[in-house]
Amino acid sequence: MTMETVVLTGAAGRVGSVLREPLRRRLSRLISVDRAPLTVQGPNEEVRQTSLTGIEDVMSVIRGADAVVHLAGVPDEAPLADLLEGNVLGTHHVLEAARRTGTKRVVLASSNRLTGCYPAAQTVSPHLPPRPDGLYGVSKVAVEALGRLYADKFGMEVVCLRIGSLEHEPSEPRHLATWLSPRDCAGFIWSALTRPDITFTAAYAVSANTRRFWELDDQLGYRPQDDAEVYADRIPGATQYFTGDPLQGGVYATADYTLRHALDRQPSDGSFC
Repeated sequence: MTMETVVLTGAAGRVGSVLREPLRRRLSRLISVDRAPLTVQGPNEEVRQTSLTGIEDVMSVIRGADAVVHLAGVPDEAPLADLLEGNVLGTHHVLEAARRTGTKRVVLASSNRLTGCYPAAQTVSPHLPPRPDGLYGVSKVAVEALGRLYADKFGMEVVCLRIGSLEHEPSEPRHLATWLSPRDCAGFIWSALTRPDITFTAAYAVSANTRRFWELDDQLGYRPQDDAEVYADRIPGATQYFTGDPLQGGVYATADYTLRHALDRQPSDGSFC
């Protein structure tokens, strides 16, 4: 499948920042979009500063593109209203704008935290039911459902990548299972953009970690190259972490994490609800 022009939303974020250079190397034109200011990094890149708050806003950016990689949104646990606005409505705006402009392929940023309440001892495939480890994970369940709807109902090609822990090197015990190297991140994204004969798929984007929690999906045709185990002797507490059989989400799956980040906030006027 030929790709010449791709729109990358959330280009200033952690994943977007990693992808801009490898995408520019492969494309004739990369349109990098974020509400934060961006600086052009090469002659075949355009940058747009916009919040993409409505369908028409998205249409003005993606018209004429071959595909969209949609990374923009709320990246962590937050109040549900914020997650619905940033992740669910934002994804709907992108999918509907793509439908109206005839942009057939859309790659959506899902998350491994969609299944973070499975035990670490269980290998999870994308076909198992969601067990989100918080409200952020719930928002990603909705993102994947929207992608499936637009593939089934409108004939679009949608890939939902359940992105692992994107780091230059793993730095904590959980990363030995969840690490996604920058090289493998770029590989998964490119396969999601160019793999032919896809209608809808949800797949884990994770490096070939010896201790990984998740099955790799052959439908995308990309085999990851890196393994967090190379760094295991640099990470204190790795042995104890895995013998304790934690939930896959680790700290994200604790009640306290959601209470602190999403539910333990009082309205600014001091009232209670």
